[in-house]
Amino acid sequence: MFIVNKIKKLDMLILLITFALGLVGTMAIYEATVGTNLHNLHIQNFIMLLLFCAPMLCIALIDYRIIVSKLAYGFYGIGVALLVAVHFFGENKNGAQRWLNLGGFEFQPSELAKICTILLVAHLLHRRKGEQLKIGKDIIPILLVFLVPVLFIYKQPDLGTALVFLGMMLSMLWMGNVRMIYMALCVGLGAAAIVAVFWLFHNNYDLLASIVKSHQMDRIQTFIDPASDPDKSWHVNNALIAIGSGGLNGDSGYFFQKGFIPYVYSDSIFVAVGEKYGFIGSSVLLFLFFLLLYRMIIVSNESRDLAGSYIVIGIIGMLVFQIFVNIGMHVGIMPLTGISLPFISYGGSTMLTNMIAIGIVLSVAVHKNEIVID
Repeated sequence: MFIVNKIKKLDMLILLITFALGLVGTMAIYEATVGTNLHNLHIQNFIMLLLFCAPMLCIALIDYRIIVSKLAYGFYGIGVALLVAVHFFGENKNGAQRWLNLGGFEFQPSELAKICTILLVAHLLHRRKGEQLKIGKDIIPILLVFLVPVLFIYKQPDLGTALVFLGMMLSMLWMGNVRMIYMALCVGLGAAAIVAVFWLFHNNYDLLASIVKSHQMDRIQTFIDPASDPDKSWHVNNALIAIGSGGLNGDSGYFFQKGFIPYVYSDSIFVAVGEKYGFIGSSVLLFLFFLLLYRMIIVSNESRDLAGSYIVIGIIGMLVFQIFVNIGMHVGIMPLTGISLPFISYGGSTMLTNMIAIGIVLSVAVHKNEIVID
């Protein structure tokens, strides 16, 4: 009876939207791989969607406050330990060492590290009980908690995933009642870094090339001056053409089906949606994302426990950053980087992480009116 009461409290709208996004992703993966030697990926994706519903629902029924108060440090330690294991034992693919082979299943620990970091930071913020954060006592320790996994992930190298932690950090610090002057300083430093990259690119190209890695330099050049090297801009230019050819109702999918878009079933899945289903299909996808995020904001606002609000906001920051950057890089407003589109891109580690994240949000919704555990 106790479990039944919890099941009745599940946010069905979040569940339905999550499953709808998973179905859209399965359809997009099918379109992206039909007629290729990867034509069964959509079946694998759908099976994973069904299988990962089990841990999502189990987590939803567990009181998240027990995890935050008792297990946050342990989970964070596990997340960092897995990143260390990747450094020594990880598999190298295309020049990147990001995966652990777990008996035939390739797992990407950087994905799980996102959730582990959110849980620990929520624990640290919750101890302040809504009071304004102090630099030495609160902000610096929180920055260090984010910095440790970021350094390991950046070294893999995986700049895209490392940057996701930035979106998580800013959203959680803002929710944690940081002084606005510090947030303004962070934004100012970010803007200054972007300006510096543009200035160095146009005035001291060699210095910039010596600071960043060669593949990162190629992406900067592709973003700032795509006409300077058509070969380096090939991916982005073809993505723009493919999405544009989709028109209002969609097209045949010529560009991605003919191999003009690399990894279209993974990081570039939005191109398949844009070309095959057009502006209408892309708008439906964005509307589903909007509904999911909007409902998650409501869950955060309704939570009587600050830790629950911090967790949900951290997950929102994670999802928003990934959605914005993934779509933005394929429509020319963001540099190209390796970030998947949540629930849409193919990838077991990514889907499992996102389903766990939704499970935690559902747990916050289920337990939002219960007495707060300190």
